[in-house]
Amino acid sequence: MFNVLSSFAKHQRNPTGKKPYSCSECEKTFTVKSRLVQHLRIHTGEKPFSCPECGKYFNQKSSLVKHQRIHTGEKPFSCSECTKSFKHKHHLETHLRSHTEPHMRSHTGEKPFSCSECGKDFRQKSHLVEHQKTHTGEKPFSCQECGKLFKRKHHLEPHMRSHTREKPFSCSECGKCFKSQYHLKIHLRTHTGEKPYSCLECEKKFTVKACLIKHLRIHTEENSFSCSECGKCFTRKSSFEEHQRIHTGEKRFSCLECGKCFSKKSSLVRHQRSHTGEKPFSCTECGKCFIEKSSLVRHLRSHTGEKPF
Repeated sequence: MFNVLSSFAKHQRNPTGKKPYSCSECEKTFTVKSRLVQHLRIHTGEKPFSCPECGKYFNQKSSLVKHQRIHTGEKPFSCSECTKSFKHKHHLETHLRSHTEPHMRSHTGEKPFSCSECGKDFRQKSHLVEHQKTHTGEKPFSCQECGKLFKRKHHLEPHMRSHTREKPFSCSECGKCFKSQYHLKIHLRTHTGEKPYSCLECEKKFTVKACLIKHLRIHTEENSFSCSECGKCFTRKSSFEEHQRIHTGEKRFSCLECGKCFSKKSSLVRHQRSHTGEKPFSCTECGKCFIEKSSLVRHLRSHTGEKPF
């Protein structure tokens, strides 16, 4: 009896277990002649398989196939847990342990990796390495198009799509496309109604964590940024800086197509759609698309019959 199919298949090929083919150099034995022929090349130094790309020679065809992946970039061994791919099987096997070992720690509660700066503990070393960047300010991943830096590679990849305008993640409900899996996940909550982030003070719920954090400032009355011109207060520095441009008249966001300038980045993004023809807001009832969300909201009333004014 066998618990692994490959062992069973191997046994069927040689049920007696005999190894009739022996090496005259080191007396090692083999079940099939082809294995002996392959082995003899260790002693003769023969390397009959050459790479057409770089001319490097190999004594086994399987070694040549593995080597060629350097040139092709092929990664045929993919992880079923995180879809990460590898050129060699043994690299995948090593990687798989990164899922099983940390997973066991989720049951035991063990967090063996500790930050020397703040003492925070982590289950995985990779999580500690990522966390330490918050102390060092290190941003090793840079965009080749605009030079913007990122702490994590998976943050750089969606950013690159802002240049290529690629949106590979589409919603199965309405067909709207997104540049990252995260943005699609957030969007899906508009269909499911899921609001996983709730305020402990008033029980109000939110679809994204950032909205909850912003809401919490209502309860803490954290209004750190005050405008010296009109006295208006803001909880976020970015909102405060954006507001100040109303007084200064500064328009720092310019369109590369026509040179028109805007005080807000969101205004520039909306304007650029007049050049690209992009209409990201689609009606789930009739499929009609719009450049701005406000236009979609007005259109939806034609289906609901709502007359707000």
